[in-house]
Order: sequence, then structure tokens, then C-alpha cells
Amino acid sequence: MVQANQRRALICGVGGQDGAYLAQLLVDKGYEVYGTSRDVNAQRFGGLASLRLQGKVRLLSMAPNDFRSVLQTLSLSQPDEIYNLAGQSSVGLSFEQPVETIESVAMGTLNLLEAIRFVDRPIRFYSAGSSECFGDTGTARANEDTPFKPRSPYAVAKACAHNLVANYRDAYGMHASTGILFNHESPLRPERFVTQKIIRGAARISRGELDVLPIGNLDIYRDWGWAPEYVDAMWRMLQQQNPSDYVIATGRSASLKEFVSLAFNHFGLDWQKHVHHDAALLRPSDIRFGAADPGRALEHLGWQASVSLEALVARMCDAAT
Repeated sequence: MVQANQRRALICGVGGQDGAYLAQLLVDKGYEVYGTSRDVNAQRFGGLASLRLQGKVRLLSMAPNDFRSVLQTLSLSQPDEIYNLAGQSSVGLSFEQPVETIESVAMGTLNLLEAIRFVDRPIRFYSAGSSECFGDTGTARANEDTPFKPRSPYAVAKACAHNLVANYRDAYGMHASTGILFNHESPLRPERFVTQKIIRGAARISRGELDVLPIGNLDIYRDWGWAPEYVDAMWRMLQQQNPSDYVIATGRSASLKEFVSLAFNHFGLDWQKHVHHDAALLRPSDIRFGAADPGRALEHLGWQASVSLEALVARMCDAAT
């Protein structure tokens, strides 16, 4: 039953990792939550099921790159807040599907912004940005003022979406914000992401189901955080009086080799006996070092990551057993 003055949220891309955790957060806060996928009848929504959210989120089919579909979804849901998490989300896959990546991320964001402008209601809008937009900053820690130098079709699409949000915020006075999120993981990550591939691979090796795990570049550095904490930062952005963009990260960078070592150690394994370099897994261009300065999020949102990399890996390993 909908309560009087109950806030409504629309999560575009509710079928993904972040969508599921955000839905849980908003349901717990008393929101009436709507969630979209391109075809809700074809989507399994495993994340929502694992968090026991079946029946607590109203599901709608929406194609982000179809303006009529977006406008119809806003008309049906009448949201106070929109969280745009939709679009092709794999950096590696974006090299194989660059057109789909650009259309789903950049055009999807543009259609949502235009639809908000068209309905002329005070809707607050969150857009999922990405640290990939920064490119390789060397050892410098990226903040909200660091220039974008994207090195993949995915990063190009996210950079475009970021600029669209800033443009609509400035031109039309929209309450629109972008969260520039660095890598964030959880047991809900699909195995196409290297972190989950490592975790599940180590678990299979420990059970004798696998002997060798092929990996690309082990010498990349990333800032990895715990996904359930990051959706709280999204929500906090839309509670601010003034919209803005924020880097969301832990502030600590580690190598993929360290991530592998932590995962294999959890299962009592020597990773060097099982992990083999596979040049076929290397991307056409990759970021060697990713580092973040999340100070603005702490200062303005009161948000700070608390789950360490060690704890993150342990939680994912426990979930894979």
C-alpha cells in the first residue's frame, strides 16, 4: 500500500549489481521503488532475488535509447528520484560492441534528461559515471577536477553522459548529479568481471574442479570498494540541496596481483601455481594505474568507505563457497 507523501524512486537498470543493492537501500528507507530492464519478462533479476526483494520492486520494461519508451516509463512511475544505472557496463565488451555501448549509455542518459525536462516536474536525477573516464593518471589521485582522457568506448560513452548531465544542470537548472564511481564489487558481480572470475576460479580450484585460471594483465592497479556502500553515496547525492558530481572510492589502490593473492590465500592456495598469463585477454588499451581522491564526498556527503580490500575479498570468497 502506498503511503501519503511516500517518495517514489525509479531505478533504470535494476537488474545489475548496483541496481539490486540500491533497491534494497531505498525499500529499507520506505520508498516506493520502480525498476526497469529492457524486457522484464526475459530478465532473471537474480540480484533482487538474492536480496529477497521479489514483490517489493515494481518492474517495468524500458529501452533507454527509445525516447517514447523512456517518457512512457516516467509517466507510469511518476518518480521523485531517478537513478540511471542502465547501459552496457563492461569495459572489455565495449571494444566488441562500441555502437551498443555509446547508444545505451550516452543516448540513454540524454533521453532520460530530455524526458525529465519534457514532463516538467522537480525530479532529482542521478547518473552513474565511471573512473574509466579519467584514463591513466599515472600515480596522481583523480578528483572531480581531473580532466577526462577516456581509453575505451565505454569510457567515451560515460564521459559523454557526464557532460550531458552537467549541461542540463547548468542550462535548465535540473537537480542532476553524476557519481564518478571507482571499481566496486560484491557477490552479485557477474563472472564477466575479472574480480568475480578470480574469486570463483579460486573456489573451483580449491574444490578440484579447475586447475588453471587464465588472466590478462596482473600489473594493473585499481581502487576497489564494497558495492553496498557505494549505492548509499548515490542516494546521498540526491538528498543535497544543490546538485554536483562526486568521486566515490576508498582512496586506496592495489594491484590485480594483490587481489589474486588475497583470493587464493583465502582458500589456502598458492596463486602462482594456478594463475597463468593469457595475452588473448589483454585489451586494445588499458589503464595501468587508477587512483582516487574521494575527499569531496566525505566533506559534502558525509560518505566514506569503510570496508577494506581484504574484507571485500573475504566476503566474496565466502559467498562463492
